[in-house]
Amino acid sequence: MKTDIEIAQGAKMLKISEVAAKVGFGEDDIDMYGRYMAKINNECISRLEGKQDGKLVLVTAINPTPAGEGKTTVTLGLGDALNRIGKNTVMAIREPSLGPCFGIKGGAAGGGYAQAVPMDKLNLHFTGDFHAITSANNLMCAMLDNHMLQGNALRIDPKRVVVKRCLDMNDRTLRNITIGLGKRLDGVVREDHFCITVATEVMAILCLAENLEDLKDRLGKIVVAYNYDNEPVTAAELKCVGAMAVLLKDAIQPNLIQSLEGNPVFVHGGPFANIAHGCNSVRATKTALKVADYVITEAGFGADLGAEKFLDIKCRKAGIKPDVVVLVATARALKYNGGVAKEDLSNENVDALKKGIVNLGKHIENLKKYNVPVVVTINKFVSDTDAEVEAIKSFVEDSGCRFAVSEVWAKGGEGGEALAAQVLDAIEEGSDDFKLLYEDSLSLKEKIETISKEIYGADGVEYTAEATNALKRIESLGFGNLPVCMAKTQYSLSDDQKLLGRPTGFNVNIREVYVSAGAGFVVAIAGAIMTMPGLPKSPAAERIDVLESGEIVGLF
Repeated sequence: MKTDIEIAQGAKMLKISEVAAKVGFGEDDIDMYGRYMAKINNECISRLEGKQDGKLVLVTAINPTPAGEGKTTVTLGLGDALNRIGKNTVMAIREPSLGPCFGIKGGAAGGGYAQAVPMDKLNLHFTGDFHAITSANNLMCAMLDNHMLQGNALRIDPKRVVVKRCLDMNDRTLRNITIGLGKRLDGVVREDHFCITVATEVMAILCLAENLEDLKDRLGKIVVAYNYDNEPVTAAELKCVGAMAVLLKDAIQPNLIQSLEGNPVFVHGGPFANIAHGCNSVRATKTALKVADYVITEAGFGADLGAEKFLDIKCRKAGIKPDVVVLVATARALKYNGGVAKEDLSNENVDALKKGIVNLGKHIENLKKYNVPVVVTINKFVSDTDAEVEAIKSFVEDSGCRFAVSEVWAKGGEGGEALAAQVLDAIEEGSDDFKLLYEDSLSLKEKIETISKEIYGADGVEYTAEATNALKRIESLGFGNLPVCMAKTQYSLSDDQKLLGRPTGFNVNIREVYVSAGAGFVVAIAGAIMTMPGLPKSPAAERIDVLESGEIVGLF
């Protein structure tokens, strides 16, 4: 059986100008990056204002195994399926981070015969967006440290710098470092930290900004530190916003590539859903809605993370709403949540599946709280048995949801036609008015507790003294009306990755809270989640190589 990269490398791709033409873009509307990639320019996006929006489909999932559950695969396969049956459809997904590509999870281009191509370029440097975000963030950090060395007119307290440097790579040794060692002109000695690029506020801002002017306004609001009087110091006060915007001027333009079946795929931004808000850019989603009748987008990890943040942060900020939510599950993940070891997930085990299916049930309950139709699909693996699929189907239908088996990994768009039919029926049927989980007027603690109790199923929330003090300070600064972006493990509904299934009798532990004023949300870090991941014992990087011909091998 061919690997994902072998399938992708064997694809006969259309020129990107031909793909662009499918959504009405001419050559003046795109800036080409070679034959198969392009950026949609600002003039094109402005021209689309006022056009009627298409229907928006959100793809999310249950709590995954470490290998993921195939949301991107289903997103791309569903888009291809809708196009196969004559529906003008665009897919809008996130850009992959190099961290997972060289770590354990792999890339984010889909899999099997439901992929975005060119897969290797997408998973690696692509159009340079992540490099631009990394550079802009680190320029801000360099300007801050230079300011402290050159007289510190803003009276920044070196012990209260809150912005972190970043790198788009898993490197745990950079989590906590000391900088400024050496001579006086080598800088102010202080403790510093790194996060992965996708966890930066700059990434979040790029994904939530409506245009360049909005981007600059948001960048200026970034709180980089506090001064000796406990007052926030912003990026605008460092006078670095213009230079940051210069680095980001191309990165803010959404990218256009294609699926294996030659359909348009918008790819833009890539915040992780376990440590950031986990959605592709507002610009990409809104542009897609202007040029297609149906837009299929995704939100990262389980619905407790990506979907909650899509609905409570992105929809709140962008003024959009999904017309239907597709909830992806796998027999493997349900068995994993039922206690089956990773090495045994390919073996039939209906009893374990029925034990773990409570995880699926909780996600269904959660999504229904937003008054959005839910379609459950099984991303089918070769090892899945008829008995396992039937058990899932029965459970879903008893829960009052539509159900379909997705075979897009093996069959491409053809394998998603049953799912496409259910999605169209759900959209046609309509729903009650979409509603958010909480109102802006609630206190930050009330918002954290609402998410923890309603979405995770926690009994309550416990805060460290540091987190409690941070919440008081953030509210005193006028940020109490912002939504909350929870950072926690993706493997459990709780903040403990070992509590699988549908855990009960637990509290969520909030150890740190900080404001992302430019992005427009407050981040609450729960449990042991890290904003700079580490590599596994046997990282994927050990198996990735390039041949003399330039062909890349080992990427998945």
